[in-house]
Amino acid sequence: LARGVQHTAVRQAHRKHEPNFHDKYGNLVLLGGAAAFTAVWGYVLTQAGIEWGLSPVGRITPKEWRE
Repeated sequence: LARGVQHTAVRQAHRKHEPNFHDKYGNLVLLGGAAAFTAVWGYVLTQAGIEWGLSPVGRITPKEWRE
């Protein structure tokens, strides 16, 4: 098994390496995705009007008790 893996590695190393899509655009796509992710969540967290009070104290008013 090891000899087969080694042979495959040697064969791939000798093949001339033409840059594929990942080599050319991989980091660009990654950065673009990260930028879009950050922009969308930045908008959601700041502009969507969500109230970030995690404690319900002061917001929930008890109903008057009826006898």
